[in-house]
Amino acid sequence: MKTSEATLPRLLKKDSYLRPYREIIENRMRRVRETEKRLTSGETGLADFASGHEYFGLHYREGQWIFREWAPNATGLFLIGEMTGWREEAAFALERINDQGVWEIRLPRNAFRHGDLYRLRIHWPDNRGDRIPAYARRVVQDPETRIFNAQVWQPPLPYHWKNPVPRISEQDEQLLIYEVHTGMAQEAEKIGSYSEFTGYILPRIVRAGYNTIQLMAVQEHPYYGSFGYQVSNFFAASSRFGTPDELKALVDAAHGAGLRVIMDLVHSHAVSNETEGLSRFDGTPYQYFHEGPRGRHTAWDSRCFDYGKPQVLHFLLSNCRFWLDEYRFDGFRFDGVTSMLYRDHGLGKAFTAYDDYFSDNLDEDALTCLALANRVTHAVRPDAITIAEDVSGMPGLAAPVEDGGVGFDYRFAMGVPDYWIRLTKEVADEDWPTGHLWYELNNRRPEEKTISYAESHDQALVGDKTLIFRLIDADIYDHMRKDDQNFRVDRGMALHKMIRLITLATAGNGYLNFMGNEFGHPEWIDFPREGNRWSLRYARRQWSLADHPDLKYRFLADFDRDMIAMVRRCGLLSHPNIPLLKEHHSDKVILFSRAGLIFAFNFHPTRSHSDYPFHAAPGEYRMILDSDAADYGGQGRLSPDQHHLTQPENGSHQLRLYLPTRTAIVLEPVGKVLPK
Repeated sequence: MKTSEATLPRLLKKDSYLRPYREIIENRMRRVRETEKRLTSGETGLADFASGHEYFGLHYREGQWIFREWAPNATGLFLIGEMTGWREEAAFALERINDQGVWEIRLPRNAFRHGDLYRLRIHWPDNRGDRIPAYARRVVQDPETRIFNAQVWQPPLPYHWKNPVPRISEQDEQLLIYEVHTGMAQEAEKIGSYSEFTGYILPRIVRAGYNTIQLMAVQEHPYYGSFGYQVSNFFAASSRFGTPDELKALVDAAHGAGLRVIMDLVHSHAVSNETEGLSRFDGTPYQYFHEGPRGRHTAWDSRCFDYGKPQVLHFLLSNCRFWLDEYRFDGFRFDGVTSMLYRDHGLGKAFTAYDDYFSDNLDEDALTCLALANRVTHAVRPDAITIAEDVSGMPGLAAPVEDGGVGFDYRFAMGVPDYWIRLTKEVADEDWPTGHLWYELNNRRPEEKTISYAESHDQALVGDKTLIFRLIDADIYDHMRKDDQNFRVDRGMALHKMIRLITLATAGNGYLNFMGNEFGHPEWIDFPREGNRWSLRYARRQWSLADHPDLKYRFLADFDRDMIAMVRRCGLLSHPNIPLLKEHHSDKVILFSRAGLIFAFNFHPTRSHSDYPFHAAPGEYRMILDSDAADYGGQGRLSPDQHHLTQPENGSHQLRLYLPTRTAIVLEPVGKVLPK
């Protein structure tokens, strides 16, 4: 028995409820090891294996062009393009070089010029089709014909990197993520560029105090309205925002400003398009994807990878390394992890019992792929960040593979924004259950790092509502001037600040905000589509609202800035212990401490509390943040920089505070060095 206990995976030691599934978890660990050994033949590292992008695709090496493609069902391949007049020419015919279906051609220096457009024409039994190469690094769309083609990208001078990856201080190990979309980051009714983002939005993020950018829609996608989640070309940075060098300049400038940059990485599915994407690439529906119904994601109208194929693993693992090497991204937010993990994609499933995670519904090949993707990422960049977007709550996602986990560094606490939606949508705030709220904010696996958020881009899309819109509704259009007293606006702004502060203050190890939500951006996101006559009106961010001195949006932005600054100064999220000092349902009060600070929240809509007592560590405290301050658009019912002394009472110490309605305050001990 002792031997069995000693060899127990660490994940099971920390969670005894997982022990009935020991055999499954140990088989999973063994499967990852064996798959890695099979892929590398035990002769090279996994990071070296994940270099398919240096073998496949178009490369200029030692005075000649070399192009390779994997197309096992093909009977013939031709490069066609501007260099051939878009016709098949014998000089541009590829040769099959092995029985695995790899094709190759070598061409002289003058065969291509920088900027040339090209594609593949693939012949297969009984038919043929034009395809964009699977490893194409540059794909562009003709503005008139709307046709996509690969483009030779070989500028005379390669991009010269100016800034090293930022060294992260101990306080900034806590992730404070600003989620952004390059195209809609500008205010004009157009698609924004990488260069515009670098010049105008990056300084805003720096001023706001966030230390990490999460960049959406990087991989090329034919349909702008997919938000970047219907990827066609996995190795190509979206050209609708600019050139590869301009994206590199964005990452470089962010590093120079001390910011990390992670990107949304979509390996959960691929666009169904055939000419632009991988679907039916060599004439078969099953080259990269599962055959039959399992190969189609009906809810997303997309294709599902066959993660059990070595060639598919080679493609996806190489894709991880490519973005780290070529663009110096600092990690990934893996999209759609739930959809990958379960054969039914987790659709309509509640995941209420551990059996749901260990049934035949689990796609072990997908889980192995994710574990290997984490290994590759951390082998190439040990300091890289990997985040899992999973709604199922799969145990061990953010635990090391050798402990029985999948290897992510963090997972999103996706139940938190869902809970805020339910509260603001379905429950009058005088009935908010503070005890259940406290539970939901802190409901996470202590052995795994989590990132909390009150709302992300998901809550801002058409068909949903941001928090500010749920709280204020149409009054946000007519009553946001500073001299306009409006009850709905005052209520909404007060709760908006409180919701964001308590979400951040109770977050496990990181916090995320979608651009513009910090100042209560008033409108939803609606990308150009037939239903809105292809308008860009709602695919933008109105920064001028936050800059306008006579509007109330500035109050919310200033509060968010000071809230983030406080967290960074105190290293708040580096301290996992969050003792609850008091929770009272009828009073609508939640009080807790973290990193030596005291957080006091009164959610009651009509009842302020005078001399509200609670136990606290003895000493003197001063108020360092007040959501009701006039500087943040509040009523200013508390004097700035208040000091409070604890009083001995019944063998302990108590603080007594005035807690105005719908107000949150933060207290800091005076004369003590806060834990770092």
